[in-house]
Amino acid sequence: MKINIDTEKQTLEYQTATGNVHIPLYSQKAFRMVSEVWIKQEWNQLHWQSFSWLGFQIWQLPEDILRLQEVLARLKPDVIIETGTNSGGSAIFFASMCRLLGNGRVISIDIHLPEEVRQAIERSPFADLITLIEGDSAAAAVAMQVKTQIRSGESVFVFLDSDHHKSHVLHELEIYAPLVTIGSYIVAADGVMQSLSDTPNGDPDWTTDNPAAAARDFSAAHPELTIRSPTALFGDDKTLNNLTYWPDAWLLRHTD
Repeated sequence: MKINIDTEKQTLEYQTATGNVHIPLYSQKAFRMVSEVWIKQEWNQLHWQSFSWLGFQIWQLPEDILRLQEVLARLKPDVIIETGTNSGGSAIFFASMCRLLGNGRVISIDIHLPEEVRQAIERSPFADLITLIEGDSAAAAVAMQVKTQIRSGESVFVFLDSDHHKSHVLHELEIYAPLVTIGSYIVAADGVMQSLSDTPNGDPDWTTDNPAAAARDFSAAHPELTIRSPTALFGDDKTLNNLTYWPDAWLLRHTD
């Protein structure tokens, strides 16, 4: 799509099959269209790699992290399961939220945990709230380790952010979705890949091979889970669903 922005006339022009359309530059529709381009630019410029949480690198879009804390503050889960420890930023984020909320602990899984990452987490003020598991999050042995650490009656929130291939995310959903308690979520992060397939750093396969596709297929086969982005605590009518790395990511459990 071709987009022209005129800041002097305060208009945005875009092409359709029937001709060019002009809309106010500062309208919600224009905001949505510009945001779609911005997300692609931001991701390709690796801007998302410039953030940290309490000294730990965290590879997330700040918009998503703020929405995530709103959900955690409301749910106050007893257990947060994370797949994809990476540099430890998300594990530290989750654990710091547990400390602030006075409830909860974190189980973080990664197929490879560098010793420096493990040591940094163990030296952090949140080490007592984080259990690290090294192994394939989709492996039966790892899944069993996780399940044995959840006590009866505990509320569970799951965040999937490891291997983003659709097949792997589907496998993770099969394993961890049954652990999610009613009213809580399992989040399949980084479905934005489907919108990045045509960018310089993207991959054409991402059009169909991405976490969002896995979440949609899984939800269609599991009526107890519905894809439903959480409502913003304030100004929900002003939010943009496309200003996120996690489209079609939030699977809400509403029945057993």
